[in-house]
Amino acid sequence: MSTTLQRQHAEHLNIAPANNIVTRSSDFVLGRRPPVALPERVRNAITTDQRSSEILVCFAQFGAVAFFGSFYLLTPKAFPPDVPFEPIPWTLAFYAIFTALRLWLAVRDRLTTFYLGLSVIVDIAVLMVTIWSFHLQYQQPATIYLKSPTLLYAFILISLRAMRFEGTYIVLAGITTIIGWFILVAFAIWDAGEMHLTNNFVEYMTSHSILIGAEVDKLLSFAAVTAVLTIAVVRARRLLINAANEAYAVAELSRFFAPEVAGEIRGANTELKPGDAVIREAAAMFLDMRGFTQLTRRLTPSETMAILSEYHQRMVPVIQAHGGSIDKYLGDGILISFGAARSSGTFAADALRALTGVMDAAEQWSAERIARGETPVAVGAAVSVGPMLFGVTGDASRLEFTVIGDAVNLAAKLEKHCKVAGFAGLTTRAALDLAIAQGYQPTAPYTNLPGQAVAGVVAPIDLVTPGQPLPDDGKSVARFTE
Repeated sequence: MSTTLQRQHAEHLNIAPANNIVTRSSDFVLGRRPPVALPERVRNAITTDQRSSEILVCFAQFGAVAFFGSFYLLTPKAFPPDVPFEPIPWTLAFYAIFTALRLWLAVRDRLTTFYLGLSVIVDIAVLMVTIWSFHLQYQQPATIYLKSPTLLYAFILISLRAMRFEGTYIVLAGITTIIGWFILVAFAIWDAGEMHLTNNFVEYMTSHSILIGAEVDKLLSFAAVTAVLTIAVVRARRLLINAANEAYAVAELSRFFAPEVAGEIRGANTELKPGDAVIREAAAMFLDMRGFTQLTRRLTPSETMAILSEYHQRMVPVIQAHGGSIDKYLGDGILISFGAARSSGTFAADALRALTGVMDAAEQWSAERIARGETPVAVGAAVSVGPMLFGVTGDASRLEFTVIGDAVNLAAKLEKHCKVAGFAGLTTRAALDLAIAQGYQPTAPYTNLPGQAVAGVVAPIDLVTPGQPLPDDGKSVARFTE
């Protein structure tokens, strides 16, 4: 390694730890840094919140103008009646006009960074000019305004900037206050002369003398309040952004999971890991579009995805309307559970309502396609009930919630048996009896299919169907096998 490379490597080793320490210190004081590139939805949410905060600030300022104006009019005046200048009415009038313009811009979402900064400076400047004018109004030395309690309103003006959740404007308000009060103190010293400087607190309080230490205390108080508020707001803002970003991620992630599964993930008290599972009495449903493979051979890829998307848009709302939880999409097949992701006392009844619902939706969809001159479609559906495992499977790096059990396997076999029996929907007699016990009231009589030999099932099984046999007219894709 050359000398130059060795020197650069050493410099890198020295700089990296220093940068790491600074980053960790910053994160400790100000909170975890949010992502640099935020989703547009998060940025819009923050912008909307800031806009409403600015409107609220304007209403608070109008309230202050109304309060002080009323207070000024109703209270006795401490200054001589022939005083040549009364600054408060003029100050309040100017401030009201400026705030009205600010509110107008805020409502129309036209507040620029420049105007926001200007409004902060104007807020503090109006207060400082008002305080400065007291010695003119009361015809006293300038040192009189150094003891004015009106200065305390500076803390309110600094605090108002916190409503926007941006530390920049709090810092600007604090710096402006410090500079403004420093100028007023300097003017008072210049006006009174050095003879009025004192180190005696009693003399300071009972005369026109100036106690430098007292003024330094005020400046330090402004700086401390500004620093504390800035740190608090920056931490809160980072927390808000991170929370909003995570909420956005959860909302987007929830689109890839059933709402019940997303709820399980969010509500987990410990880290989810493969093997976590519960056993629940539930219902499983399998859906499958008949003849999909043969149909796609005549379609382009975009047409294939379009019909698959339309199929999902037709079936999924019906399933969810009856409490079904989408376990997974299997191409043109869908695995659904009822009462597994979230325990339910009506899982069988919900499943059979969904069964008749998807059969009706599929029939209507096929009729609409025929009316448009397109290939008709048919959907096979089957329901089975029984105990099943609902839990986490997969590798630690890629997890998935799913349902496992004999009832799930039987639903899959019954769905395939729909092709053999020639029906769009099937379920077991036991499932129908349980559904009726749970409050299910069939809208049409079920057809009994006793002693059915189902492929993969050892013993014959009693089945029922809520539909009529599918027509074998050579047009319906229901008779296609894949």
